[in-house]
Amino acid sequence: MSELRMVELSAATIVAVNNLSLKPGQEQYLAPVSYGIAATVINPQTSWQRVILDGDEVVGFVSANFDSEAPEEHFRSVLWRINVDADDQGRGVGRYAVERLVEEARERGMDHVDVIYEAGDDGPETFFHRVGFTPVGETAYGEVIAEIRVTT
Repeated sequence: MSELRMVELSAATIVAVNNLSLKPGQEQYLAPVSYGIAATVINPQTSWQRVILDGDEVVGFVSANFDSEAPEEHFRSVLWRINVDADDQGRGVGRYAVERLVEEARERGMDHVDVIYEAGDDGPETFFHRVGFTPVGETAYGEVIAEIRVTT
């Protein structure tokens, strides 16, 4: 693995992001990437979307939102999606993305980052626990709300 780096989503990277592959069973837990990209158009002031590169190769995508005035607490600092290409999972790409996200939250004065996910055997729960998210609640639809605390 080369040195990972993160860049803003752009016209130069969007096609590669849309072509990130998933492992079998993961697709049921993740809406198409285009849904996440649409957030930039809807909330350009609060949306944070980054592409993870390994050298010049796109290996991941992360989308979050930072809105201190959101009416629901768990939407004020939230990880909306994280995709790591199937061939690159298990190499630290996702952990790198979450670490950069937490740094961004710290710089914005947030004290935590939430994530909302559906529990399941092939779902993201194990990953989120491994990188430091702790369940703190549940949505009205039965999805897990988990948070990672931002240290100063």
